[in-house]
Amino acid sequence: MKKNKIYISLMSVCFLFAVGLVRAQDNYEDGCIRCHQEQDMMPEGFEKYDIHLQAGLSCAGCHGGNPNTDDEDVAMSVKAGFKGVPQKKDISKLCGKCHSNIDFMRIYQPRIPTDQVDQYYSSTHGQKLITGDKKVADCTSCHSTHKILGAHDSRSTVHAFKVPGTCNVCHGDAEYMKGYNLSTDQYKDFEKSVHGVALLENEDRGAPACNDCHGNHGAKPPGVRSVGHVCGTCHVNNMQYFTTSPMNDVFEDMGYHACEECHGKHAVHKTSDEMTGLGEKSTCVKCHDASDTGGEVALKIHENIRQVVTTLDSAEISRAEVQKVGMDDVEMSFLMQEAHQNLIQARTLVHTFDADKVAEKTVAGVDLARNALNLAQTEIDEYGTRRRGFGYATLFITILAIALFFKIRDMEAAKKKK
Repeated sequence: MKKNKIYISLMSVCFLFAVGLVRAQDNYEDGCIRCHQEQDMMPEGFEKYDIHLQAGLSCAGCHGGNPNTDDEDVAMSVKAGFKGVPQKKDISKLCGKCHSNIDFMRIYQPRIPTDQVDQYYSSTHGQKLITGDKKVADCTSCHSTHKILGAHDSRSTVHAFKVPGTCNVCHGDAEYMKGYNLSTDQYKDFEKSVHGVALLENEDRGAPACNDCHGNHGAKPPGVRSVGHVCGTCHVNNMQYFTTSPMNDVFEDMGYHACEECHGKHAVHKTSDEMTGLGEKSTCVKCHDASDTGGEVALKIHENIRQVVTTLDSAEISRAEVQKVGMDDVEMSFLMQEAHQNLIQARTLVHTFDADKVAEKTVAGVDLARNALNLAQTEIDEYGTRRRGFGYATLFITILAIALFFKIRDMEAAKKKK
């Protein structure tokens, strides 16, 4: 039995090894690859793991020619359909020969989109390419040429964590971007932003990269009317409150970009309550002061939110005291959690620019936090009562013990006299 197991194991290893050899041969039997390897003329950046190579697409699939002959003249003849390196203006259409053909692409992925080329020509990149601009991005600028991988592969140039760096190759190069009237510090701003830290440092795939706001193949700068909807993809409630507020129409009339005016674009930093009101860090002071209605609303909103925060802070200190002395903090914790939820809702309601709506949540939040404070005080008072009771009991027991000691001593002394 043991010999059979060893025999089966050896056969399995040999089988897997043979399969590996066959696969390797399948990948590299292509005459183009064989010849270019022999002459040490492989394209820069070529990798064996390229998704097309792994799927059996030969060099001839893009460059034309005959990959089944060792004769260079025959392999790269016009008769064999050899195209060579495609011109920049033809690259997207070349990729589209397969990627725009749903019957072909569904072989590899049934739900794959096939409108990438159409989207590309609607993008700023595609439109400029039509006019003859050869510096704009084409398919290979983002996906690379001979080491293309799916977006979910961490080695891919279009993987979520790699997208900002890929875009920055062009958009971060001040010399290359001359003449486009575009800033080139987007990546530096983004990597320090709340989104950039989440994506690049914390590796949170839910955080947005460049393509989440600008689009992929149809990349364009968001317009005035679209910025709020772009941000609203993730921040749904904020968008709904803003678009139904009076400020929405005012912003559109003045050409302001909704969320961007207060939060920024690439350098979006973590929000704080100081953004409301009329303080130094307030965004409201860009347009308002204490003399106008907007300034008054900003102050009310700030004061109401700060009241919840300070009351919750006090409750947190009291809860810590309760926990320190070992008393029950369960009910007050639930109250504080509910108060904090009201605070979150109030902060979101800031986007209505309606102080009364914000106050509905802040008043409820303050009441809940105060109830938690009262419970904390009750527990602390109860702790004091228990300590005093314990002290009295200890004193009584001590006196009783002393009395018993003297009583027993007197009884023993009386026995000795007898």
